[in-house]
Amino acid sequence: MTGRIHSFESFGTVDGPGIRFVVFLQGCPLRCQYCHNPDTWGAGGTEYSVNEVIERALKYRNYFGDQGGVTVTGGEPLVQIDFVTELFTELKKRGVHTCVDTSGITFNSASAASVEKHEKLLSVADLFLLDIKHIDNDACQKLTGLSNKNTLAFARFLSDHGKKTWIRQVLVPDLTDDEESLARTRAFIDTLQTVERIEVLPYHTMGEVKYQKLGIEYPLKGVEPPTKERVLNAKRILTEGR
Repeated sequence: MTGRIHSFESFGTVDGPGIRFVVFLQGCPLRCQYCHNPDTWGAGGTEYSVNEVIERALKYRNYFGDQGGVTVTGGEPLVQIDFVTELFTELKKRGVHTCVDTSGITFNSASAASVEKHEKLLSVADLFLLDIKHIDNDACQKLTGLSNKNTLAFARFLSDHGKKTWIRQVLVPDLTDDEESLARTRAFIDTLQTVERIEVLPYHTMGEVKYQKLGIEYPLKGVEPPTKERVLNAKRILTEGR
C-alpha cells in the first residue's frame, strides 16, 4: 500500500512523548483560518510505500528509542486511514510507539464502515493527539469550514475504547480564547475517561509566507499571537476548570 506524503521530520519534539519521527500526510478537508500548512490541503505529495516509510523511520531509532516513536500528522492523516493503519501495524511488529495527530473529522459514528476502520486503527495506535478546533459548532464551522460533530464524537469514541488521548487547543485571539468557550471545552473534557494531557498551542504567523507563495489570501492577516497572559489564562481554565 502507498500513501501520499507531504514531508518528514526526523527529530520532532512537540508531536507526542519523547523524540518523534514525524510523517506529514497530504490532504485535509478542513480549512482552518489559522492553518500553517496550506500546502498539505489538496492533492499532491509524493507516493511512498509502507515499507519505504518504515525504512526511513527506523534509521532514526537510535534517536527516538523506547521513549519516542513515530507520529503521523498532516494535513489530516486519517484522510488516508488505511495507509496509516497498515503503517502502524508494521511499526507495532517492530516495537515502535505510534501516535496520530488528528482532528477526528473523518470519523462518522453513523457509518458502520467508518467505525470499523477507526476501530482497526485504534488497535495499532498507542496515542492520539486530538485537536478540538472549537467547542461551539457554529464557531467551528466559521473557523474551519466544517462542523465539530465528528471531532467530538471521535473524542468519545477514543474514551469509550480506552485509548490514551492528549487534547490540543490552538489559541487564537478573539476566535478561540474566550473564557466561556474554554470553560465549555473543559466541561466536555471532564466527560472523557482517557485524557492524559491538555495542550494549549498559541497561534503564530509563521505559515503566512506559504499563503503568499500559493497565491492564497491569508485569513488572519493582522492578527497577532496571543499574549503570555492569555495563554496562561487558557491553560488555567483548560487544566484546572476555573
